Amino acid sequence: MRPAGPLMRHGALVLSALFVVFLSTALAHAADSRNLAPGFEFLPKNAKIVVMPTDIELFSVSAGGIAEPKADWTDAANRYFKAALSKKKTGLGVDSVDLSEKDADDLAEINTLHAAIARSIQAHHFGPGILRLPTKDGKLDWSLGDPVREIGQRTGAQYALFSWIRDSYASPERIAATIALAFIGIGIAPGGMQQGYASLVDLSTGRVVWFNHLMRGYGGLREPEKAAETLDALLTNFPTAK
Repeated sequence: MRPAGPLMRHGALVLSALFVVFLSTALAHAADSRNLAPGFEFLPKNAKIVVMPTDIELFSVSAGGIAEPKADWTDAANRYFKAALSKKKTGLGVDSVDLSEKDADDLAEINTLHAAIARSIQAHHFGPGILRLPTKDGKLDWSLGDPVREIGQRTGAQYALFSWIRDSYASPERIAATIALAFIGIGIAPGGMQQGYASLVDLSTGRVVWFNHLMRGYGGLREPEKAAETLDALLTNFPTAK
């Protein structure tokens, strides 16, 4: 058999390159589609989004691995994250509005409801296969129900952006314990972890039309720059407005 000529080899290389591009595009689309509800691809250009208060709490992990709430860290993180979110809103290409303090208090239970629904989505949609729900058929199919309509009635918005973050940091005692135990061959996790959810909800139906989550051993909220990076990571693949 004669070896393939230059033209055939070139053709093979082109086909290989096209296959790689096709495969990459397909995988990227598949990843994006997991974040979107069936039939939802982008926001209407003139959509109005209300940004719900972010539910944030920071912890210090003790030498024994106990997560202890840190109020001063949480207060700072709320300020940094809110500032980052204010800057980010201008780049989303949509009209956005914040809740008044009174409305935020009145609607606090809906934020709690979102946290519960978000945990279910993370576990049953993005979690291991054994936790997948057959009734969902692999689709992002969750709702916050009718209560969210009140948000639309108070603000005139069509969608609401919810977010929830828990962030923990290993204390100096925890780090010292980790190092000491490593010297005698015992490995333990330092304990710092960042977990977060973000959901875009249709206020006319309660349906979660976009969702993203974070679960990582790095990141931060105790400095403005790290809070901005956390926000960017949480809003990865956020739907564009067209």
